Amino acid sequence: MRYAAFFRNLNLGRRHCPNRAQFEQAFLEAGASAAASFLTNGTMAFEARSRRAAEHILENASAAMAASCGLREPAFLRGIDQLAALVETAPFKAIDPATVFACCVTFLHRDAAAAGKPPSATPRGDVEVIAITSSEALCIVRKLGKSPGSPNAFLERTLALPATTRVWNTVVRLVDKHA
Repeated sequence: MRYAAFFRNLNLGRRHCPNRAQFEQAFLEAGASAAASFLTNGTMAFEARSRRAAEHILENASAAMAASCGLREPAFLRGIDQLAALVETAPFKAIDPATVFACCVTFLHRDAAAAGKPPSATPRGDVEVIAITSSEALCIVRKLGKSPGSPNAFLERTLALPATTRVWNTVVRLVDKHA
C-alpha cells in the first residue's frame, strides 16, 4: 500500500533538515519497501504493507532524522488512496483561481476533532476554510497587503495543535504520480 507523510517545517537541505538522500534513506531503513521524496517541502511517498506498518515506519524514520540532523517536527500520515478520494471531490472547482492567492490543504493533527471546529475565516479574511474533513482543512488564501494569509498559522493557533499545509496542486500532483 502507498502512503504519504507530510512533515511540518521540513525543507530539504536546510538547518535541522535532511537532504533528499537522507530523507529517503531514513524511510527505507525504517522498513519502507520504496520511498520517494516529493518536491523539497518535506513530503514523502512510501510503500508499506499496512497502515500500522506505515505508522511504525514513519515513527522510526522521524526518530532517525532527529538523531542524524536534529529534525524535531511532526509528520502527518495519509494513505495515497485517501488523498486520491479527496482529489476526486474537486473541492476547489468553484473557486476562480484569479480571485485567490492559493488553494491549500492543511493536514490536521489526529486530536483536531476533539479541539473543535475552527472558525470559517481569519478576522482579516486572508484565510478562509471552505471545507473540513475529519483530518484536513481545505482553505483559500488571499493576499490582503504585503503577504498572504497562512492557513497553517491560523489553524495551529485556533486548534492549539500542530498542522502542516501544502498548496492544493502539490497533493494533486502527488496523487497523479503515486496513485
